[in-house]
Amino acid sequence: MTGKPRTSPPTRRGHATPRGGSSGGTAQTLDVDRLLGDRTTEIIVCCGSGGVGKTTTAAAMALRAAEQGRTVCVLTIDPARRLAQAMGLTELDNTPRPVKDVGLDGGSLDAMMLDMKRTFDEVVEAHATPEKAQQILANPFYVALSSSFAGTQEYMAMEKLGQLHGQATRIGQEPDGSAAQEGPAVRAWDLIIVDTPPSRSALDFLDAPDRLSSMLDGRFIKLLLAPAKGPARLLSAGFGIVTSALNKVLGAQILTDMQTFVAAFDTLFGGFRQRAESTYALLQADGTAFVVIAAPEPAAMREASYFVERLAGENMPLAGLVVNRVHQDGAEGITAADAESAGHKLQSGSATDRMTADLLAIHAERMQVAAREARLKQRFSAAHPAVPTASVAALAGDVHDLDGLREIGGLLAAEAQKDPKR
Repeated sequence: MTGKPRTSPPTRRGHATPRGGSSGGTAQTLDVDRLLGDRTTEIIVCCGSGGVGKTTTAAAMALRAAEQGRTVCVLTIDPARRLAQAMGLTELDNTPRPVKDVGLDGGSLDAMMLDMKRTFDEVVEAHATPEKAQQILANPFYVALSSSFAGTQEYMAMEKLGQLHGQATRIGQEPDGSAAQEGPAVRAWDLIIVDTPPSRSALDFLDAPDRLSSMLDGRFIKLLLAPAKGPARLLSAGFGIVTSALNKVLGAQILTDMQTFVAAFDTLFGGFRQRAESTYALLQADGTAFVVIAAPEPAAMREASYFVERLAGENMPLAGLVVNRVHQDGAEGITAADAESAGHKLQSGSATDRMTADLLAIHAERMQVAAREARLKQRFSAAHPAVPTASVAALAGDVHDLDGLREIGGLLAAEAQKDPKR
């Protein structure tokens, strides 16, 4: 994250050997069950470029962990709301809601969807006086900032992650929240899985806090605050000239709304920066694991490679790479070239021959796609030999229920179960 002082933290287990993988200089298979079963893993962040299956992967991992006995909360930022449908929930909002008929040996699963504006409102209400909070919440500039400013969604995802991780309950607590007996505080969930926002770039999740903080603490903001602060009062005449010019560009009401917002919001700036730094440190901690999600396509694999390098540069603990929607080789023993050659010979034959030729053409195309995808994965492994990987086969249809998520979870774990190096 730009602008943040770099330190050289002690080597962490997640950095020396990725969680869920084996040590060694060659590429390893990502062992998803090992990652989910590791009780020291408290947070898993699923990240990658848009449209690669982050939401489905996050939900499938959360369900698999819950059915292996962990208490899980999955936080999604998915505008299509497919996660709610897949988990049988009538609604998915800013409050974690239990998924029914899930869990084994004490395991459970809660799911929620980030409400960007509501999370921003909660921050304001928690860290400002009631009067100042009301003033901020009613300000048109704040409404625009909290609803659509670039980076706000990513920042609020981190804000919500920090809230969820800090949320605790007590042993012996009654359903209404009252304490049935005194006991040590324990976390409401022992695993939080985060589906990062569908941004243009996967890096936005790491950059957003610094970008938002820089905007709120930038020169223009300081200029707007200048007339109300100390020696800057002496510059009021000059500021009046600047204000007059800005009025012509922005409009008097917009500028007034901005000045009012900034004056009221100024007391919260420090809190934003402090919480951003705390959550950033949480992402670097031993209990966190990043899983990079990609599709077997050149752009997505390039983004995954760049993100892996960025995570290493930011001292973030990487678990491995999941490549979704991979095509299988199909029938063994028939190469693409053989299928094409045989198909050409059969095209001039009987109806049955022509049908067989069509099937051979489909097989050849599938073999070519599988070979192209294998080359992309091999290229990634050659560039990042220590990063464990797992591949998930492309399904015939969309995932729309818990059984579909269970199937994805099984596919995620299947490679490691067959790996003789385990």
